[in-house]
Amino acid sequence: MKHVVVYRTLNSKQLEFLRSNFKVSYFPDIKDARNNTSFLESMKTADALFGAGLKVTKDLLNIAPNLKVISNFSAGFDNLDLSLLSDRKIIATNAPDALIDTVADLMFSLILTTSRRVVELDKFIRKGRWQENIGEELFGSDVHHKTLGILGLGRIGKKIAQRALGFDMDILYYKRTRDEAEEKKYQAVYTESLDELLCKSDIICITTPLTKETFHMINYEKFKLMKPHTIIVNGSRGSIIKESDLIAALKNKIIGGAGLDVYEQEPIDKTNELIKMDNVVLTPHIGSATKKTRQMMVEQGIDNLVAALNGERPKNQLNLFG
Repeated sequence: MKHVVVYRTLNSKQLEFLRSNFKVSYFPDIKDARNNTSFLESMKTADALFGAGLKVTKDLLNIAPNLKVISNFSAGFDNLDLSLLSDRKIIATNAPDALIDTVADLMFSLILTTSRRVVELDKFIRKGRWQENIGEELFGSDVHHKTLGILGLGRIGKKIAQRALGFDMDILYYKRTRDEAEEKKYQAVYTESLDELLCKSDIICITTPLTKETFHMINYEKFKLMKPHTIIVNGSRGSIIKESDLIAALKNKIIGGAGLDVYEQEPIDKTNELIKMDNVVLTPHIGSATKKTRQMMVEQGIDNLVAALNGERPKNQLNLFG
């Protein structure tokens, strides 16, 4: 019987399904594999690793000679070195389809709450300040009829564009490969460079995955290209933005504000200067955090896992090798 090591919490139905088909070693919510002796011992005979977020290192792979598949039940896969896994003939999969609309909902809510200063004005009322004169210094900015720049018009980017059409927004996008069919569908205009998108957009939405090429793609030099009122929203991975440069850009009023669901260090440290800024809306990496979506993500991950262990090609295989 194939051996599956699970390192995140599953519901009873999901866990029972796996146990009825495989030998299962269950370690809910492991965050640092290096300090869990039982987990490391289980990896010695594991055929599959199932979870989300655990950094899979060369040292971990060295103690798992039988490993055939790593199934992430998340859209992100920056915890995996795909080149290394391909060299070792280990299939890597993710679960991007289930969370598309849910993440797009959150990112658009960050656009709205940041632009209209919803969180700041909520605090204003709770502090009993409504009797004060509400002057222009507390006004937000319109979202409708503004220019939205989407960095990465993939699954989530398209859903954000779809929502933006309802706000009569002009849509720009930048990605490595132009997609003319999608341009027509979402009335989006391709920019020849990232700089062009940054210069022209009133609101910038980051949906591109974190790679070596996108690491710190948005830094202080890029912020200086933006309009002074620009709102930047990130629901992808924190390290796409150089966070210290974002803080500097906000302090120096190079840009207008930020809506963030992801950060360079998570959980965010309580001393992080972003916490003190009124023109920043923060959520704790909850892009996919609805009960239905999280269940669907796990189920998609299980489907990928079962297919791989049955010698079939999983729907969401990330790496191809001979």
